[in-house]
Amino acid sequence: MAEMIDLSHAIEDGMLTYTGLPAPKITDHLSRKASREHYTEGTTFQIGKIEMVANTGTYIDAPFHRFAGGRDLSQFDLDSVANLDGLVLRAESISRAITPDLCHGRDVGGKAVLVHTGWDRHWSTPHYFESHPFLTRQAAEYLKSAGAALVGIDSLNIDDNTDGTRPAHTILLEANIPIVEHMCNLNSLPDSGFKFFAVPAPVRGMGSFPVRAFALIGD
Repeated sequence: MAEMIDLSHAIEDGMLTYTGLPAPKITDHLSRKASREHYTEGTTFQIGKIEMVANTGTYIDAPFHRFAGGRDLSQFDLDSVANLDGLVLRAESISRAITPDLCHGRDVGGKAVLVHTGWDRHWSTPHYFESHPFLTRQAAEYLKSAGAALVGIDSLNIDDNTDGTRPAHTILLEANIPIVEHMCNLNSLPDSGFKFFAVPAPVRGMGSFPVRAFALIGD
């Protein structure tokens, strides 16, 4: 039987995804108590309200995130973010900078390439925001030239967050290659032989949004 592996962090009230960005605020728009006056006895509903920036939890970046004329979330073709052949590149032993050597001998063409660094073990701790693993410019160039369909990573940022030029974002998004950041549980995936999904809400005029990223293993 097919197995589904969840690769997303849950979004919680007050959680911090990225230093300097506000945490989400999750409240009731309509509480169950308040809803009682609208329905018959014993019938209640809750309508939630969330205030958050788009870069919250596990999220996907569309080209519009980096380029004013790029495709936004509503312009993703479903086959660019769903039912993709998946491939995991293991970078747990690499200190920080991930180079094209990680891809040696692997066919990344047309695949969702997920970079497993193990950094998700630091989620919800101060260390998560310090000295995280990232793709070098050369690695991003290689993935672009080799035809990767999507690139994901289980760390704070696919770029070195001290580099204001953001080369990996620039190179990949300019080539219409979506990026998924803040993933988790990549250690639970095989190196290949699975399908990958990371579908955002189709919001016009936005370049990032949380996703429920997951892998489907087997038939």
